[in-house]
Amino acid sequence: MNNNDIVAKLWKMCDTLRDGGVSYQNYVNELATLLFLKMTKETGQEADLLPEGMRWGDLIGKIGLDQLQYYRNMLVQLGNDEHAIVRAIFQNVNTTITDASQLTELVLTMDKLDWYNADSSGESHAKSRDDFGDMYEGLLQKNANETKSGAGQYFTPRALINTMVKLLKPQPREIIQDPAAGTAGFLIAADKYIKSQTNDLDDLDDDGQEFQMKRAFVGLELVPETRRLALMNCLLHDIEGNEDVGGAIRLGNTLGNDGENLPKANVILTNPPFGSASSTNITRTFVYPTYNKQLCFMQHIYNSLEPGGRAAVVIPDNVLFEAGVGGSIRVDLMNKCNLHTILRLPTGIFYAAGVKTNVLFFQKGTPENPNQDKDCTTDTWVYDLRTNMQTFGKLSPFTEKYLESFIAAYGDDANGQSKREEGIYQVLGCTSEDDTEETHENSRWRKFSRQYIKDKGDSLDITWLKDNSITDAANLPEPEVLATEAMTELTEALREMNQLMIDLGAIEQAEGQVALLAEEFGLERIVLEGSE
Repeated sequence: MNNNDIVAKLWKMCDTLRDGGVSYQNYVNELATLLFLKMTKETGQEADLLPEGMRWGDLIGKIGLDQLQYYRNMLVQLGNDEHAIVRAIFQNVNTTITDASQLTELVLTMDKLDWYNADSSGESHAKSRDDFGDMYEGLLQKNANETKSGAGQYFTPRALINTMVKLLKPQPREIIQDPAAGTAGFLIAADKYIKSQTNDLDDLDDDGQEFQMKRAFVGLELVPETRRLALMNCLLHDIEGNEDVGGAIRLGNTLGNDGENLPKANVILTNPPFGSASSTNITRTFVYPTYNKQLCFMQHIYNSLEPGGRAAVVIPDNVLFEAGVGGSIRVDLMNKCNLHTILRLPTGIFYAAGVKTNVLFFQKGTPENPNQDKDCTTDTWVYDLRTNMQTFGKLSPFTEKYLESFIAAYGDDANGQSKREEGIYQVLGCTSEDDTEETHENSRWRKFSRQYIKDKGDSLDITWLKDNSITDAANLPEPEVLATEAMTELTEALREMNQLMIDLGAIEQAEGQVALLAEEFGLERIVLEGSE
């Protein structure tokens, strides 16, 4: 049975969970816990990770109330296990399953799945650890695609993750960091890339292999449940991380002391959470203080790179144009780093269709002088994959084929130093006419000087293509997409006005306006950070 079939069958088990009263948000946690126990058996990791008496065979050997009670006790015991990473995965974990027959059905169904692959000759082989890791990733992605919750927790499309990794070309013995790790998608993809370039690490010596398993990957995640899923994901891909800090994914706040304690990195790949600052605590002292957490993340990222280190970061549009402190941060970024490439992403690739995002690619210092910290950016190339592009969603998923033209334009050099030429006019997914005149103004791939950006007030919101959808009703996005875009822009404008009132000292008035909005939308009253 292939991995996609197994993922579909595992997800169908959610019907059983739902019928038993388990909330939608807990589906994936319940399935992931059981799947992790099963996978350690199938991959031969049980003896290394789980104590005797606390394994899949022990669970499957019981039924009914005995099984449910054993399972509850098992979770408690594993949460106090000697193995630091196992302890981190199971700490404070409780099952929400209350129906013993429901647990028995889940365990038996999972145990009976066909955990084998058939080769070209029809012979069956046990699935590899990579198979199980991919299967687990599929379950996480399925959950992300189905779940419409999570303030700012946008599941990064696999096609985009793979492209960012492919272009940055992570190497063995490099420290690779994700300060907003989520379920560790970027780190897993970087590990896969390195393995593909090193014959599954066999080309490395013992010390090199040890480095990759224990020291190469570092992530930080704020939400305990998400971090738990990420740790399972990493272990199933043979990424153990440092046991002294609880594995490859640490639990903590990047915008607090935990972020300051992360090691410097050679490569940073990340998609920081979107949304307002009210959903997180910014307790860290940044050179440029702000309540915009994306701007705080940007400061963390470019200051956490080793000289010569490189980064690819997904950010919303407001980071490109926000005035005041936002402009100061962009100037600081372009001074300390060579911001060589910006990719303007199409709408709809995240579940909130109106969210407009970009990927910034930059290197600390310059290729000639990694320690340079002034005037590092001289030119920035911008690829517009948004204007006159179709809207993506469940019915029209965003895949790597839509990024092929950008990958070719970017070139082979990880730091954007390949020979580049302006151009590219028609791309897959474009909604404009095929006979678009191939002029400089119609090119999707253009270079802009640092002086040009400075003359724009240091705004990186660089656009030049005529948006035909504005005048052509046939190309307009669906009404719900337009409505979402409008509300996204209004929300951002309100957030900026709120910050302006705080900066002007009108904290009480700002708090009153937030309270009115909360009442209007039926939300709990929000206490403004910095108002007390």
